[in-house]
Amino acid sequence: MVLCLSSTHLQALRNHAERAYPHECCGLLLGIKGASETQVMTVWATENAWTPTVEEHLAGSQATDMKHPHSQRDRYWIDPKDLLEAQRYARDRHLNVIGVYHSHPDHAAVPSECDRSLAWAEYSYVILSVVQGCAQDLLCWCLDENHQFQSEPLVVSPSALPE
Repeated sequence: MVLCLSSTHLQALRNHAERAYPHECCGLLLGIKGASETQVMTVWATENAWTPTVEEHLAGSQATDMKHPHSQRDRYWIDPKDLLEAQRYARDRHLNVIGVYHSHPDHAAVPSECDRSLAWAEYSYVILSVVQGCAQDLLCWCLDENHQFQSEPLVVSPSALPE
C-alpha cells in the first residue's frame, strides 16, 4: 500500500511538528483507502494529551516503562474525544481515519516500542523527526501480520487537494 498526500498536507504536518517542539505533536489522517493506495484528504491536528494519568493507565503494558517516567517530550496520546470527533467529521464527508501522525523531537523518524505496542493494524503511521525545532525526515510505517512495523511508501503530490 502507498500513502499519498499533497504538498499542502506535508507542510501542515511539518508546521504542527515544529510548533509543538520540544514536545511530540500528534494528529490523525483522514482520507480514502483504495486497493493499492491510501489518499490523505485532511490532516486533523490534535493536542498531545499525554499526562501522568495516561501513563498510570498504561502501567504494566509494553507501552510505557514506569522506571523511567515519560512526558510529552517522548510520548503522545490522542484524546478519545478527539478521535471520536475526527471519526464523525470523516464519516460526514465519506472519509475514514486512515492513519496517525506524530513527531519525534531530536530523534529519528523510526517507531519506538511504545509506538508499536499502541498501534492499530489498519492505520498508516507517519513519523516526523524534528531536530532543534526544525522538521527533518518524514517516514511512513504500517504494521505487518506479526504486529511489527514495516516501511510504507509515501508519495507527495505537488498539487493541493481540497479539504
